[in-house]
This record gives sequence, C-alpha cells and structure tokens, in this order.
Amino acid sequence: MNSRRLCLALDLVDDAELIAQYEKWHAPGAVWPEILADIRARGILNMEIWRIGTRMAMIMDVDEGYPRFEANAPRVKEWEVLMSKFQQPLPNTNPAEKWAPMTRIFALNDSAEP
Repeated sequence: MNSRRLCLALDLVDDAELIAQYEKWHAPGAVWPEILADIRARGILNMEIWRIGTRMAMIMDVDEGYPRFEANAPRVKEWEVLMSKFQQPLPNTNPAEKWAPMTRIFALNDSAEP
C-alpha cells in the first residue's frame, strides 16, 4: 500500500487556559472513539499534532484513497463545534478553512549525499 505524508497548520486562540484545555482534549485516551474511527475511515493511517506557542502543525500519513468522504456523524460535528472555540485560521488563509495545507520545501531523503 502506498502512502503519502501531509502537513497542515492552524493557530490556537492566544489564551493559555484555552490552550491547556485543548491539549487535555487531545491527551491519550481523551479523544472520543467516534472521532478516532472517523479519522481512520477517511484514509488517515497516522496523525500527529505538534504545537509551539499558538501555532500547530498536523502531520498525517494517508493511504491511496485519502481523502475518502465520510458522512459526518453527530459526534463528529459536536467535536468540530467544541474544537472551534480553541482554533482560529492562519493569517492570509480562507477563514472557512481550519487546517491549512503546508508545502514541503525540503526533504533530506531527496538530497544527494556529499
């Protein structure tokens, strides 16, 4: 199975208490099972979210069929509404687009050895 890696970015609201709450919602065992199932059903093989300050980067390994459309279950919609109070779009992006795709500009494996 072929996979590819994607990286997306998003900002959090600049509020230490909200950021702490956001991290608690994403701690191991805290993400609702319906959300995890939906992520996997869309063709996402692995996902990590990294943060520095208010900026986040989401790294995803996805399968050949990504993005597979999945009808949003009520719990998925509920999760999205809950997370929206913590998140804000990046500057210079479409306000309707939460996670903005990033462009890879360097890969060590693509570089010739000296």
